[in-house]
Amino acid sequence: MLCLGLSGGLDRIHENSPALPSTFLHDGAAVLVRDGRVIAAVEEERFNRIKHSNKFPSRSIRYCLASAGIQLSDIDRIAFYATEAYCNAMLERLFVSEPNFSMPLDAKLAMRRLLAQEFSTEVDPSRISFVSHHLAHAVSAFSMSGFEQSLILALDGSGDFLSGLVAVGSGTEITQLATIPENNSLGLFYLETIRYLGYGLFDEYKVMGLAPYGDPAPYRSLFEQFYELSDNGGFRVYLDRIGPALLRSIQVRRKGMPFTQQHRDVSASLQEALERIVLHVLRHYREATGMKRLCLAGGVAHNCTMTGKLLYSGLFEDIFVQPAAHDAGCALGAALIMSSDLGQPAPRERLREVYWGPDLGTDCAIEQELNAWAGHLAVERSDDVAGRAAEWISNGAVIGWVQGRSEFGPRALGNRSILADPRPAANKDRINAMVKKREGYRPFAPSVLEEDAREFFDLPDGTGEFPFMNFVVRVRDSKRGLLSAITHVDGTARLQTVSRKTNPAYWEVIDAFKKRTGIPILLNTSFNNNAEPIVQSVADAIATFLTTELDGLVVGPFLVKKRAATPEHWTSLAVSLPRYASVYQVRACTAGDRHETVCEIRSGHSSSGSARISRDLFDLLMLIAGESVLGDLLDAITFDQARREALVKELRGLWEQRLVRLHPKYAARMQQDSDQILGKA
Repeated sequence: MLCLGLSGGLDRIHENSPALPSTFLHDGAAVLVRDGRVIAAVEEERFNRIKHSNKFPSRSIRYCLASAGIQLSDIDRIAFYATEAYCNAMLERLFVSEPNFSMPLDAKLAMRRLLAQEFSTEVDPSRISFVSHHLAHAVSAFSMSGFEQSLILALDGSGDFLSGLVAVGSGTEITQLATIPENNSLGLFYLETIRYLGYGLFDEYKVMGLAPYGDPAPYRSLFEQFYELSDNGGFRVYLDRIGPALLRSIQVRRKGMPFTQQHRDVSASLQEALERIVLHVLRHYREATGMKRLCLAGGVAHNCTMTGKLLYSGLFEDIFVQPAAHDAGCALGAALIMSSDLGQPAPRERLREVYWGPDLGTDCAIEQELNAWAGHLAVERSDDVAGRAAEWISNGAVIGWVQGRSEFGPRALGNRSILADPRPAANKDRINAMVKKREGYRPFAPSVLEEDAREFFDLPDGTGEFPFMNFVVRVRDSKRGLLSAITHVDGTARLQTVSRKTNPAYWEVIDAFKKRTGIPILLNTSFNNNAEPIVQSVADAIATFLTTELDGLVVGPFLVKKRAATPEHWTSLAVSLPRYASVYQVRACTAGDRHETVCEIRSGHSSSGSARISRDLFDLLMLIAGESVLGDLLDAITFDQARREALVKELRGLWEQRLVRLHPKYAARMQQDSDQILGKA
């Protein structure tokens, strides 16, 4: 029995997204389940390179089908992560607000049309289902927990006009106890507050990391005006009070402005309020149901400081947090709901790993792609990449580490990671500034050998496995000074324990580092920069390696260093535009009443991802037909040497922002071959 779960948007990669509520239609993904077991799962952002992709997950579907060797017609049931009534309401809203709206007003018909356009296959309406958003969250957690019984709490911004669900799972059944309306959303409570700290949607985790630098006391009484707790685990949030009160109480921070102690204290108060509300809800339902175990899902469950507090509270004997707790995880829940409805529920087994994404390919294919960048990369094959990588790291290098199948969910768990020595505090500052290109306060996670975790971390009794970075735990007092790069200001860390059984390659590199240093831990952060999602392919890894200040790259059995590329090496590369990018020439007011013609490159998925470009570059990009060799483009327009060098520099800057693509022509052929393998025409 094959079931395919989907999350994401209603338009394709080259189409601009219509105006939809900011909390709906994002985190596109596809998950394929056979007889209750996950065969393949991947988020669309890994392919289309749009963070939190709000596009239809076409390539994710292709990957899932290819991994099972089947066609779309072989799928027994396709399930979308929201109810049909909710999707129809969103389509009607679009019809009213968008003059060029062209989708059907019937969600099932819109889904069938999309599938037909992308896969040239007519899907019978009876094979398409829509599921409750929060039930999908709940099932994604309980079905993967291994628990026979548990309390379930799903919390997020919104979905199906709700923001949460409380339920009890028993066997293969889930019984709903309560729902939380959208106007009581804890996700929106958090989001509304962080707008006054210079952040927005998908930045919630940044404020969670800022909170330990603040003191909740100065704004505690203010935040207590934003919510109230009631009997029977109830609560009420007052979203309309947040803005006016903060405007009167703090200096609002704009994006890019420095943080003041006010901002840190507000972050701390917000985090404290969230934890207080959630604990209030859970204490009641723990007592009312007698459940000793807890499952968590929904975007709020990614607040690992909150889950850490729950872990140490002793309220539950065991807590399972679905590792893809955000909306991509609803694709998993939707597939599992359908599989259970068809008589094949998920087995009662604890989830140990989520390496469900695409593999890197054969060693020969990896080597071929690396060698296509011969002017930029020095490549060496090794029979002991773990030992060599550990040697690099112990000597101070920060490296990219890419192995095997990619992880499902927002965390790099050792297959698409940046790795470094967890000891020097300077590593944290260096990676934030020169690799991730983000705020300096942001913490990094430790990956520790499972068998050594208790020596370095103060873990509650009965717990020892933390494979998904879902909990912030205490670093032992005696180890905090030693582990400066991964210990947050409050003495905690977002822990990943690594099992030799579930990820032998990652275990081996940590063990090799332990043999050299006595420390069975590595600093682990997602392999990406600030402009893109986590890398998926060898090509993604190369692009990120060459546009950051990483010291080395390990891909499969290959060790990679940077060469000092010549101007000729750069001009031999091909230039193309990502499918989401467009080039414009417009009249704009540039100063006072003065209007000038300006040139821009825009990413259709994000206004913040757009950039002004020079007229020379505009003229050059307008010559591209699909892709063109940079040197040929420069030769086609008469540029002197200074202007040629300036254009190459400008293009490289846009490449860092992922607004253009630079790649060998060979790499483009590799991409075409990959698309054909995934079933793309």
